[in-house]
Amino acid sequence: MPRVWDVPVRDSTRVRDARVAAEGAAALAGLDERRTAAAALVATELATNLLKYAEGGQVLIEVVAPPAPREGRAESRVVQIAAIDHGPGIADVPAALRDGFSTTGSLGAGLGTCQRLADDFALHSTPGRGTVAVARVGTTPRGGGGPSAGLGADVVSGGRGAADGSAVPGAPAWPEGGASASTGGWWPGGASEGGEAPVGAVACGALTGHAAVPGGSPGFAEMPGHSGAVENEPRFQQVPGVPGGDVRGPGAPEPDERSGVAGDRSLPVAGVRAGGVNIPYGGAEYSGDAWAWVRSGDRLTLMLADGLGHGPEAARASSAAVAALHRWAHLSPAESLQRLHDALKGTRGAAVAMAQLDVRAGRLRFAGIGNVGARLRADGTWRPLLSRPGIVGVHRPTTLREEEADWAADRLLVLHTDGLPSRWTPPSDAGLPAADPAVTAALAIRDASSPARPVRDDTAVAVLTTTPPEHP
Repeated sequence: MPRVWDVPVRDSTRVRDARVAAEGAAALAGLDERRTAAAALVATELATNLLKYAEGGQVLIEVVAPPAPREGRAESRVVQIAAIDHGPGIADVPAALRDGFSTTGSLGAGLGTCQRLADDFALHSTPGRGTVAVARVGTTPRGGGGPSAGLGADVVSGGRGAADGSAVPGAPAWPEGGASASTGGWWPGGASEGGEAPVGAVACGALTGHAAVPGGSPGFAEMPGHSGAVENEPRFQQVPGVPGGDVRGPGAPEPDERSGVAGDRSLPVAGVRAGGVNIPYGGAEYSGDAWAWVRSGDRLTLMLADGLGHGPEAARASSAAVAALHRWAHLSPAESLQRLHDALKGTRGAAVAMAQLDVRAGRLRFAGIGNVGARLRADGTWRPLLSRPGIVGVHRPTTLREEEADWAADRLLVLHTDGLPSRWTPPSDAGLPAADPAVTAALAIRDASSPARPVRDDTAVAVLTTTPPEHP
């Protein structure tokens, strides 16, 4: 079930709670002593900043899977630490990230420490509205190798699999992807016939950090780190206008007819990234909402599930949806929802939204059942993607229509559960498509709530966007 540590930071005693929560998440993620200490220090610094500069805020800590969608590789896990406040904001974000900068007479090393220790660090601030910072700490520091790490029993965002902290040349320090039959890994929802992994399925999870984007919104800062949207190897060439699309170069393997992807199924798909933020209702230990994304060949599927109500039974329903998703990663959204309906029978059911991007064709397909919202930003304008009434696992509509849309470099997809107000308005910041998707998700939650009006239910936001072309 989705384990989330929600720490409201209103006084100095809660700084310790944030540190302890980070240590708990690090244990679940299988981090070693050194990386656990790094996660704890990042959480401490971010919580301390909330008290110093914003008169308090909220720290959200969870374990997520890196998102670079490689097939046939074992998964590792990262600790994601998000700090959200409604404070005065930061007028000069680049200056605030430099060591020695302080408006309170302190040493001014807090944010600089976070960006050095974290594998990824991103920050957005708007004067008068507040600040969002997201850091992720993995099994090994940037560019380092490390021993294999174990996983706890809880389901983490994006699925579950064997952990491996080994370094991969030319790739992030953690390997991405779902466990395969060749590695003896475990697949959520069971294996396909013959004990193999489901066709093309790979568990992906939340997010990546990304280099700063020249000309982007002045409120954003993204520090270079591990990229979840890793570029393809040199034998592939990018197809202009098709995010993640490629053509075979000299020496490239023949396409795999099963999925339309080149034969080496461990290669990443470039140009796409996803992330999310999850808040359990009333500070509960587990959230009834869950999000995940999986890859099958050129198809990347992002799913957001909202278990009916909240509490442990809601969490079981949404976790069942995440586990079952991996069996049918090769199917269309409508087909997957039909299979999910049968898989969720026996639970209280869930509202489920599913978006699938064909990176080679540059097309997005969407289908949903129940009260899970979806908004697509294209050419500077937001439009809703509509779900059908019903509850997956309880009552499925007779017919299920899919919506389709072109996908381009400026696209941004936001999926959200009904924990956000019904009149929630998507963010208007023009720099969001270039932002870390977890930051975008946290901004949506921050702007839809306030200290006096907290979220009213389990609340999750998942974001799908492209990797900026400036990313190295």
